[in-house]
Amino acid sequence: MTDLLKISELFNIQYGNSLELINLEQTSCNDETAIPYVSRTANNNGVSAFVKGNTDIKKNPAHTLSVAVSGSVLETFYQPLKYYTGFHILILSPKRETSVVEMLFYAHCIKHNKFKYSYGRQANKTLKNIEIPSKIPNNLKNHLKVFFKQQLNNISNNTSNQAVINKKTSLNINTWQSFKLTNLFEIKGSKTTSLLQLQEHGKGEFPYVTTQATNNGIAGFYDFNTEDGNVLTVDSAVVGYCSYQELAFSASDHVEKLIPKFKMNKFTAMFFVTILNLEKYRYNYGRKCSQNRMKTTNIKLPEKDGKPDFEFMENYIKSLQYSVSI
Repeated sequence: MTDLLKISELFNIQYGNSLELINLEQTSCNDETAIPYVSRTANNNGVSAFVKGNTDIKKNPAHTLSVAVSGSVLETFYQPLKYYTGFHILILSPKRETSVVEMLFYAHCIKHNKFKYSYGRQANKTLKNIEIPSKIPNNLKNHLKVFFKQQLNNISNNTSNQAVINKKTSLNINTWQSFKLTNLFEIKGSKTTSLLQLQEHGKGEFPYVTTQATNNGIAGFYDFNTEDGNVLTVDSAVVGYCSYQELAFSASDHVEKLIPKFKMNKFTAMFFVTILNLEKYRYNYGRKCSQNRMKTTNIKLPEKDGKPDFEFMENYIKSLQYSVSI
């Protein structure tokens, strides 16, 4: 059993810059002077913009954790680069030599305390007292090391920050046509697996997909699966969040599957994920994204000869920057 320690025993804690984005000059992430601007958002590793570096403003050190202590309370991210922050962000610098894998583990542990907080209960005074494991369990550490190394190899084998194809593909949605979702996908429910059951199987390589609208819907990895991969999953409990599951997985309640009736790859899948997530405004707690509603849904897509233009969809995603990382 791993001992628990207070965050303040493992990390030095200090406030970030508390800068307002409106007072900074925004720029492209490709700009050589670009600095990530980390805010209280729960998305995109906490980065809400890139700004030009300013010699008068001290950057927060790389290899630290950024923690939102209000707003999206306890959203915690590993920051590999020097960065600026908005208001109510605390910076956690490790007191001992800590690997990237360990930092990612601690970010996950801290984030798991979110249930204790809300928009009305901030964590600026209590963060230091939250208890987290003193070290990462060896079996999990070894698994994460292998996974992390594989990801680095995948990135290094491609041209950094470039698209899979160099040809720019533009969108003209005025020419798109409407297609019935059921003509493209078989819409089915997934088998509900409880967290208790997964804990009995232990940690592993298969995602556990839930109704959360972050982290691709994944709430952990376990040595158990019930569903085949290469499908889209949709949350039918809240707002219809859609994600792509490349691997075999297990699922919580209210996770629906969209099984393609065409040859789908990860690029066409990401095109559909984007389109379907644009439909989320139609749903809420009182109007669920149920199977029945999805079966009556039409979506607009690029068209060729009266059929969805899957080749265009694939090439468009491939032409986007960072598509090498998909």
